[in-house]
Amino acid sequence: MIGGITAEAPRRVSWTLFRYLITEMLFSFFVAFLFFFFIFFVNQLLLLAQQILAKRVPFNQVALLIFFSLPSVIAMAAPFASLVGTLMTIGRFTSDNEALVMLSSGLSYKNIFIPALIVGAIISLLSFFANDVLLPAGTVQFTRLYRRILASTPALELEANSVKRFKDTIIVTGDVTGNSISNVLILDKTSDGERRVIMARNAELRDAGKEGLSLDLLGAFIQSSKEIARLDYDYASSGFLRYWVPQEDMIQAVSSISPREMSSIDVWKEIKVKEENLRNRMDEEYNKNLGIALSLEEALRRGPRDSVWNRRASLLAGYIQESQLANNKSKDRSIQNHRLEFYKKFSIPFGALSFVFLAVSLGLLAKKSGQTVGFIFGLIIALIYWALLITGQTMGTRLGYSPFWTMWLPDILALSAGLILCVYRIRK
Repeated sequence: MIGGITAEAPRRVSWTLFRYLITEMLFSFFVAFLFFFFIFFVNQLLLLAQQILAKRVPFNQVALLIFFSLPSVIAMAAPFASLVGTLMTIGRFTSDNEALVMLSSGLSYKNIFIPALIVGAIISLLSFFANDVLLPAGTVQFTRLYRRILASTPALELEANSVKRFKDTIIVTGDVTGNSISNVLILDKTSDGERRVIMARNAELRDAGKEGLSLDLLGAFIQSSKEIARLDYDYASSGFLRYWVPQEDMIQAVSSISPREMSSIDVWKEIKVKEENLRNRMDEEYNKNLGIALSLEEALRRGPRDSVWNRRASLLAGYIQESQLANNKSKDRSIQNHRLEFYKKFSIPFGALSFVFLAVSLGLLAKKSGQTVGFIFGLIIALIYWALLITGQTMGTRLGYSPFWTMWLPDILALSAGLILCVYRIRK
């Protein structure tokens, strides 16, 4: 008590300020989310819709396809919206001197960081839910609908200057004019297991409905060879040849689901299955190499007097070849891709927390025009983050870098930059 007046300890948390910041951040997040949602929507969905509409697919089915694709857009747009929305809110809060008034009233920076981190955590959980639950469910419905559309319009599967893979068939197309296709190349397998190559100058695409697709090939050339004896081959030419792609093969090609469209649990289970299969294959290769090595050792021990001596060169060549095959099989890119997608399912949604921490630290440094500057800086950081993510995924896929570090490094950098700027701002 001083002169009859009781000194009040400085307050550390203001619930009024807490509610105010939460409301402002959610509003800015909503505005930024609409912006990023529109960008990803146009980039990923309208192009798909345009291609399908060109095949005269009913509009209501196109709308359903777009609806089932929305979870992927939401999962990608939410973290970036949290970055831009928080920068806009804290930037305006600082440039309007509201942060200065808060500090002068005895309040600490906790009143800014706590509501921002709560909003970031909520956004991260919602983004993860959209990516891990809604996206797989939407993919299942998307595939079912696309299969129904494909059954009625098989011509959807062939586009100009494209490579289309079906069950056991690959079709490479040239220019397309109406139903006429030029420079067609078909790679498939016969019922006897022989590899076959079919080339034609022109082809006429025919929609056989439930039967699938048929291609009337003009000026066709066919070559087939056995899987083992490649020098044993047959060839023929024909002025007209009708080639069929059954609907079952088309539907099976559409039904395949990538790890990006699976839940994190399913991706993890798939990784374990692939690792077990890889171990089994490597054991087989090891036993095969061991058998060749033992035969080579036996030949060397017996010396020139034994007939096995003459096979030493072929045994050595076989050992080297099998070793190279085993080395190639050990580098299973499929497992690497699944691991990348597994960590990506966590790094992008929970990147919102790193973004929020960085955005608050940057927003506290704003001088004027906080919302505008925050929006611009947010876009720049989003582009840098996206570039780092794409670079990391490329390095992980092609160069075999650690999937964990390549996917989490952008978040770690954002969090580290936020910590450095936070310490700088508090000391200042």
